[in-house]
Amino acid sequence: MAKIKKGDVKKVVLAYSGGLDTSIILKWLQTEYGAEVVTFTADLGQSEIEGGKELEEAKRKAENLGITEIYIEDVREEFIRDFVFPMFRANAVYEGVYLLGTSIARPLISKRLIEIARETGADAIAHGATGKGNDQVRFELAAYALDPDIKVIAPWREWDLKSRTDLIEFAEEHQIQVAKDKRGEAPFSVDANLLHSSSEGKVLEDPAVDSPEYVYMRTIDPQDAPDKATDITIGFEKGDPVSIDGKAMSPAVLLTALNKLGHDNGIGRLDLVENRFVGMKSRGVYETPGGTILLTAHRAIESITLDRGAGHLKDELMPRYAELIYNGFWFSPEREMLQAAIDASQTHVEGEVRLRLYKGNVIVLGRESPTSLYSEELVTFEDDEGAYDQQDAHGFIQLNALRLRTLAARDAKVKKG
Repeated sequence: MAKIKKGDVKKVVLAYSGGLDTSIILKWLQTEYGAEVVTFTADLGQSEIEGGKELEEAKRKAENLGITEIYIEDVREEFIRDFVFPMFRANAVYEGVYLLGTSIARPLISKRLIEIARETGADAIAHGATGKGNDQVRFELAAYALDPDIKVIAPWREWDLKSRTDLIEFAEEHQIQVAKDKRGEAPFSVDANLLHSSSEGKVLEDPAVDSPEYVYMRTIDPQDAPDKATDITIGFEKGDPVSIDGKAMSPAVLLTALNKLGHDNGIGRLDLVENRFVGMKSRGVYETPGGTILLTAHRAIESITLDRGAGHLKDELMPRYAELIYNGFWFSPEREMLQAAIDASQTHVEGEVRLRLYKGNVIVLGRESPTSLYSEELVTFEDDEGAYDQQDAHGFIQLNALRLRTLAARDAKVKKG
């Protein structure tokens, strides 16, 4: 796609957090492109984590910068129902550990940016992702999948502001208010939503150095968690959690409750080095308290309701599915194909799982389902009265050993010369 010329953009929808970076981007779009700016601030659950004031602040700052079309939307239910839960049906983890908390939020933000652009007659969208990270890829792949003709402006790939000092100077030049505590370099960067928080950069850049305790914001130290365990029961229908201890809850309310339980029991901390899609390795500290509980519970209910063939196939498909989400291909045909297969597997994934939460651990106590495939008659060590004829195993083994015996005989013959 050809580089966007300054005169080509008349109106742009900006993914706006209200922070220093996106406030500068807002003004930069006005001054450099001469464009009218519409702001979109998505409440993905970060308001609960950050105290709830940043959404009001985003609105106030946008108004102070002359913005008249300001979108601030609570999308928590849509986020969990239509993005997080479908992903958890797949038990998706990237590189074996990462629960994709940041990755899964980006397609929803892009979706609303495109919808708002259509509603307001904007011809472009803009985001504040840097040119080194994954988010620029996720935002833009999703946007182009939904509107192939949309123009995308990524200021960090265009402007000549290279340092914190440059940003502060730009802000002062254009009368953008900068709080005293924002003038210094932040010790690390944070992205947060209802599923997780991720912290990266600065004090976390050396993977050999312990992450400071002050980095953690969603969980208490497991060593400081209560000495008494917390037992809970999670109910499932068609692969999705629907209740805690028998109380029905909406998706966002349920995950919020699991987050509180996870926080109080020190569950969900992760320090990892991951391979970014753009080619570099990155160290981060992630906290996914409710999601960690949910993953264990979902695998437990699947263990009695999912056929072996379906379950093993899901586990084979999962790394590919997780990689698609991580790399920004949520709105791709291959992800949708995999989702259809995954959702089909969840038809009979229902029942309850009892869990014990204790000092960073999620322990399965029991699981039961009206659609369970588990048969005590088949697995008992007692006389099973003909439910399973153990003599059948002889022929089964002989047939499966045939090719191994043939290979062994061939190898022995070759060895003898």
